Amino acid sequence: MLAAGLLSYAGFSALCLAMERHHQEMLGRRPSPSRKVQLRVAGWALLALSLWVSVLSAGWAMGLVRWTAMLMGSAVFLVWLLPYRPRWALVLAAAGLLLGLLAAAARW
Repeated sequence: MLAAGLLSYAGFSALCLAMERHHQEMLGRRPSPSRKVQLRVAGWALLALSLWVSVLSAGWAMGLVRWTAMLMGSAVFLVWLLPYRPRWALVLAAAGLLLGLLAAAARW
């Protein structure tokens, strides 16, 4: 369940970085059009990976419920963090991606 939460936070962060305003706020420059597409694809892929991890760990019935809860929790945390500490959101997304992948790999 931790892996799904971390991966969904990283996915939402990638989708957030695909927006010009947030990319400028976090990294100090505007994203190129190809970078925006790459970030969108990465964000949706991470959200799909978090769904896969959640369903494999708890089955379809409870996995979807847990995944939905992880989506809501990670989105609220990102939305809460962005106005106050945008750089922290970026650092936590990188750490969440790394730890989420490690936690998912350690499970299997």
